[in-house]
Amino acid sequence: MTDKTSANTRRKVRRERRKKSGGTGIPAWIKIMIIPVLLFLSVVTGAIVGYSVLGDGSAGDVFDLKTWKHMYDLIFTPG
Repeated sequence: MTDKTSANTRRKVRRERRKKSGGTGIPAWIKIMIIPVLLFLSVVTGAIVGYSVLGDGSAGDVFDLKTWKHMYDLIFTPG
């Protein structure tokens, strides 16, 4: 019985420590926003690498609206 009692006591102590420390200390809104931010950065990085390295274009042209209009026309214009 002492093993169960000591295990329960240890669990209670751990819970109390977690409550006092407040978890990880990172605000909740940062935890929520980290995935969309990382996703956005990976899409931008992928576009830059794909357009400049694989496509032999300039990395700055990725941010040009004319480039995206040209790609849209290539994909969706019949003919």
